[in-house]
Amino acid sequence: GHDTCLAEQNRPGEALAAYHRARARGGAGLIVVEVAGVHESARYTSEMILATSDACIPGYRKIAEACHEFDCAVFGQLFHPGREILQAPNGTAPVAYSASAAPNERFHIMPRALPKNLIREIVAGYGSAATRLISAGLDGVEIVASHGYLPDQFLNPRINRREDEYGGDFEGRLRFLRECIAEIRCNIGDGALGLRICADSKDPQGLERRDVVEICAALDRDGLLDYYSIAAGSSAGLRASIHIAPPMNSFDPGYVAEGSRAIRDVVSKPVIVTGRVNRAGIAEEILARGDADLCGMTRAMICDPELAKKIRGGRSEEIRECIGCNQACIGHLHLGCSISCIQYPESGRELVYVESGHGQSRPASSAKSVMVIGGGPGGMKAAAVAAARGHAVSLYERAECLGGQALLAQKLPGRGDFGGLIENLLREVRAAGVEVHTRVEVDLERIEAAAPDVLILASGARPRIPEIPGIDLPHVLSSWDVLGEGTRTGNSVVVADWRCDWIGLGLAELLARDGCRVRLCVNGMMPGQTIQQYVRDPWIGILHELDVEMIPLLRLSGVDEDTVYFEHTLSGRPVIYEQVDSLVFSLGHEADNTLERQLGDYSGRVIPIGDCLAPRTAEEAILEGLQVTHEL
Repeated sequence: GHDTCLAEQNRPGEALAAYHRARARGGAGLIVVEVAGVHESARYTSEMILATSDACIPGYRKIAEACHEFDCAVFGQLFHPGREILQAPNGTAPVAYSASAAPNERFHIMPRALPKNLIREIVAGYGSAATRLISAGLDGVEIVASHGYLPDQFLNPRINRREDEYGGDFEGRLRFLRECIAEIRCNIGDGALGLRICADSKDPQGLERRDVVEICAALDRDGLLDYYSIAAGSSAGLRASIHIAPPMNSFDPGYVAEGSRAIRDVVSKPVIVTGRVNRAGIAEEILARGDADLCGMTRAMICDPELAKKIRGGRSEEIRECIGCNQACIGHLHLGCSISCIQYPESGRELVYVESGHGQSRPASSAKSVMVIGGGPGGMKAAAVAAARGHAVSLYERAECLGGQALLAQKLPGRGDFGGLIENLLREVRAAGVEVHTRVEVDLERIEAAAPDVLILASGARPRIPEIPGIDLPHVLSSWDVLGEGTRTGNSVVVADWRCDWIGLGLAELLARDGCRVRLCVNGMMPGQTIQQYVRDPWIGILHELDVEMIPLLRLSGVDEDTVYFEHTLSGRPVIYEQVDSLVFSLGHEADNTLERQLGDYSGRVIPIGDCLAPRTAEEAILEGLQVTHEL
């Protein structure tokens, strides 16, 4: 189960049904629909589903019917966050409830201890919400007791300091969850009932594995649960929350399986494991070792909804593998936007690109000649989609190979998986039959000779070099100089980072691991300010361990032979660093419009996409490659 931001007025709707239909059609055996609040006090975002009234039933029925058409079972998650609340609907600070008045570290919330009458309401809410989901046709429900949410808060002796029957000893701390399980079981009869729980909280104030093993063993003896879904991490702390959607640069694929094995050893019912299971081979290894009975592959199936069908058909080499970038999936979620995937932007947009008849597989009404200039991610996506729809497509790239800036991105420490984006798009380009030309510099003469019906410009961008005193000195290097050309720096390095994204963080780590003394000066509140927090936070931790000095709120103003000059962006006061051997800058990009300017009065249809339209990221380039070609 995972939030999608596809709910409509706090109810499941057509968009969410289409999203899950695509994965059921793709061969999923079981889909667990995202969390649904069981009580008004469970409203932790304005976009979440609420199962507190019968108004949710028609939407859940659409999901059940959509998935059952493809013989896919559907469960729904039942949820109360307790103190883990992000926002109140009106923008004010919310009143949050927990087992006790114990604050969390991540959201800085001081909750109110739940009074007994409200506990009884919430327990009843679990039961009535489960009834609604089962009456809508779902096959089962899952209690979310993972990641530091309300049931976990009752289970945890570091949080639950109650002295009544809901606290004290082990049995008292288990009472709330047991009552919820019993209430649900009474209401759903033979429907499946599962428990989502973390084998390791990864938080110094959270439950430890031995605690969770004891809890699961006790619940298993009660005989009311049908399965256990095992994850890792906690929403309560910055370091622990990373495990909610572990990024590529921090954890090995399938790393949670050790914890699921510990649970499987003490329970009699099936165990599901999730957490960076992004490849079919990883899942097969987990199952073969007996670490779990099933593998949850959430981001993997956001990236490729047909993953299961491809495995079953012996076509694993065709799978579009998740790279764990977190940019458009949980990154969108944290922005309050519907989730998607940078590699497969059709995800979360199924009503537009899959079910409306305008998907990339829809044959074009008339075949056109399409010329794509630029073989980065946007150009590759545009070429692949256009060719798959029946257009005659030629793709031109000035470099020796396709990939664009993704070729540089994969060279950053911990970002090697980003190369998978290139491999996946290359496979789409080849499968669609695109005519590819590399090491070709396209000019107006070549375009006029080819006379394409449509010219798509995906010529990318180049490093922005502002007019700053000393910027042209030989010891001043761009990020491209260091990553692309392999230019060496001196021992004392200042990294000037305007973008506050992956590049500054990666450069700082790369140079620190190379033995340099590094000062990372960012023109923002913190390094990585503009990127998804589960990617940023562990990276900042790595830089701290490497003794990188990280200084926020600095604007580069000049450089000379051994000194770099900054201006504090809030106070305006100068900040000066002396005895600097090299300055490496990541000050953004500027669009490469050279060819666009050469076109002048060219009369053909020209469509710019990606960075040459406006410098952004691979996500926007790939999305625009899809958008412009599905309309041709």
